[in-house]
Amino acid sequence: MSTTAEDVWALLREVLEAQKANEQQSQETDRKFQETDRKFQETDRKFQETDRKFQETAIRFQETDRKFQETDRKFQETALRFQETDRKFQETDRKFQETDRKLQALGKQIGELGNRLGEFVEGLVKPALVRLFQDRGVAIREVYPDIEIDRGDEGLQIDLLVVNGAEAVLVEVKSKLTQADVDDHLERLGKFKRLMPRYADVRAMGAVAAMVVPREVGRYAYRQGLYVLAQSGESVVILNDARFQPRIW
Repeated sequence: MSTTAEDVWALLREVLEAQKANEQQSQETDRKFQETDRKFQETDRKFQETDRKFQETAIRFQETDRKFQETDRKFQETALRFQETDRKFQETDRKFQETDRKLQALGKQIGELGNRLGEFVEGLVKPALVRLFQDRGVAIREVYPDIEIDRGDEGLQIDLLVVNGAEAVLVEVKSKLTQADVDDHLERLGKFKRLMPRYADVRAMGAVAAMVVPREVGRYAYRQGLYVLAQSGESVVILNDARFQPRIW
């Protein structure tokens, strides 16, 4: 079978049409590929944006978590300080209660001591004074307790005043005698006649009496010319020896 020119042209047209169809299909495929690539790039951009936002959110979360942990740490520190403050307050309160208890006990002891001192004065010292001083050659007859003199800016307090017409003994009574008590009584004796002028012409002497008389304090009072009286069992005695010469004011 012979091939004619028309057959060739027909075949050529088919080839050209097929080539054209292939080119169109290739262009369409390329267009679709480019569109897919654009969409992929857009998706990737969105993904990167989402990732960036996620990272920012994560950073904010970390910062928030750090601040929360810092706040929690400060809260715990504050709680510890509060606990320490509460412990110190409870300790202070306990010490206050203990101090209050001791003060109450001390007040009770002072009250009991005051009662004992009053009993010592009324039960032992006062009844024995006349006899004790008469035995020492001081012929006293009268005992006056709790003498109080007020001369404006000056005053005088005498626990016991023992007198007769020519002599007087000022007796200071303490639970435990101290050197300061002795010095105070010497000052008291120095003011006696000036503040109580009706006794200006008597021979005034001094005495100290106590439930407890430390040896050195007793010797100090002795050297100052004072009679020293002390409790001895159920009675009171004068500790001064026979050589003692009282100081006269």
